[in-house]
Amino acid sequence: MRRLYLAAGVLSVTLGAIGAILPIVPTVPFLLLAAFCFARSNEEWERKIIEHPRWGPQIMAWRERRAIARNAKISAIAALAAGVAFTYFTLGLPWVWISIGALVIIGTWIAMRAE
Repeated sequence: MRRLYLAAGVLSVTLGAIGAILPIVPTVPFLLLAAFCFARSNEEWERKIIEHPRWGPQIMAWRERRAIARNAKISAIAALAAGVAFTYFTLGLPWVWISIGALVIIGTWIAMRAE
């Protein structure tokens, strides 16, 4: 089981790194998952994520208070809105309704989290 958690953690860090570069892919949710997996497989790697100067405070805020910083909320909702626009201009109707649904559901959930 430990190896599965380790593999999932490495995959999550990889997806988080991709998310740090691409505007529509999230970063912190993947790093949260990586920290969760590393807590069960490699505590040193978990510590490195938690102590990271940029991502660590966001992960700790989520762990301690289930909180998302305001600027992170704005960025996440803006990325979702960009996804709606991208879907509209590339796929059009009816596919854009899936992106709109994701924006409404996920955006509302994000907006309602503590800061």
